[in-house]
Amino acid sequence: MTTLRNSVTKQTPTDGRNGAADAALAGSVLIIVLWVAFGLVSLALYFAHSMSFELRAADNRLAVAQAQLAIEGAARYVSNILATTETPGIMPDPLSYNAEAVQVGEGQFWLIGRPAGDLQTDYTRPLFGLIDEGSKLNLNTATVDMLQMLPGMTPDLAASIVAWRSTSTSQTGGADDSTYARLDPPYRCKHAPFETVDELRLIYGMTTELLYGEDINLNGVLDPNENDGDTLAPPDNRDGRLDPGIFEYVTVYTREPNTGRTNVNNTQQLASLLEARLGTQRANEILARLGSGPVGARPPGQGTQQGGASQPAPGAQPGAIQVATELEFFTMSGMTIEEFEQIANDITATDAQYIEGRVNVNTAPEAVLACIPGIGPQNASALVAYRQSHPERLASVAWVVEVLGEQNALLAAPYITTRSYQVTADIAAVGRFGRGYQRVRFLFDTSDGLPKILYRRDLTHLGWALGKETWNNLQLAKQTR
Repeated sequence: MTTLRNSVTKQTPTDGRNGAADAALAGSVLIIVLWVAFGLVSLALYFAHSMSFELRAADNRLAVAQAQLAIEGAARYVSNILATTETPGIMPDPLSYNAEAVQVGEGQFWLIGRPAGDLQTDYTRPLFGLIDEGSKLNLNTATVDMLQMLPGMTPDLAASIVAWRSTSTSQTGGADDSTYARLDPPYRCKHAPFETVDELRLIYGMTTELLYGEDINLNGVLDPNENDGDTLAPPDNRDGRLDPGIFEYVTVYTREPNTGRTNVNNTQQLASLLEARLGTQRANEILARLGSGPVGARPPGQGTQQGGASQPAPGAQPGAIQVATELEFFTMSGMTIEEFEQIANDITATDAQYIEGRVNVNTAPEAVLACIPGIGPQNASALVAYRQSHPERLASVAWVVEVLGEQNALLAAPYITTRSYQVTADIAAVGRFGRGYQRVRFLFDTSDGLPKILYRRDLTHLGWALGKETWNNLQLAKQTR
């Protein structure tokens, strides 16, 4: 018994040490297991977070794709609008098509427009609709004097623009090859017509402020991030109005189809048209005033030239009336505005296939009208006021005579029309949940009949252009889903 107790007594301390070691070992294992579990959880959270980012990125890519498809759908929609317009050359009625938050699947698109006829009063909310290129001054046909009248333009810059497009290297005035050769990097004067308005950035003396004014993102309104300091006058005027640059008032695309029309310098064709539209008696009265015989009395080329008429126009017959413009014909004919409207779209004074560079006097802003000879700054506001108060009398250019008088109207006649065959669609779109913003500008031309796209430029890099109100509406819609 004594031996057994001693044996047990001797073994007790050793078992205690082993128990402590076992406990320490178990604790170490537990800590290792916890660290492994923590690591696994961390890896799981990391990959979950990564997958969340991938999911969001995929969702954003989907939204971008939806926005791009919405833009393509909008382009087709605009093409259909222009193809089905009742009267070719007349801008579609803004109330006849959708231009704001148009749903295309899960995407939406907007047609960013511009004010029509200087009627804009809110310079912070974008207008929506198609943009009339015919209301702008054509860089390829405008004279130096006309270009000088644009806001912010200088005589040297206007001369440089004309020198850039001139095919003659002996053009006097403006920057020439030697001027551009001194730049870094150097380049040469183009000596060819402008292909896009963006070429103005290459003109010597052109600055970003002159070209774009306060409208950094080119949406026609003064956004909160845009400096309301007048770049074309004393700086920082803070007038709450957008001061656009030259870019807003010029184009290179305007041309009007001139086929299938009656040349008023062809007496026989003119007589037939007048008789069909106004009757034989009235046709004879008009022909007599023009110095031609009655309907059917004279073979082609046997009329009498009207004294004081301009130089013979292309396609004119010897001895017939010889006028250079349709408005000149109107002033000589003694027709009423209502009578002239019945034939205005069917007559011409030239046999050229196209007439390029005319400004639509029914839609042009005051700043553009001020550039046209015979109108100028002194008469531009009167034209705008007249067309606002007499929208029913704008079917032909004849109304211009009432406002300007005959002498000034004839000076303006070579540069004005009432038709627009080129339209810009500035399309912005978003995908699902208001994401994936995209913006593309299209230029449609209908001068050959069916509309075709002449120009396309991605403007997404310019940033949000739909205004604060649209942004708030999209965020509200996102929260309610």
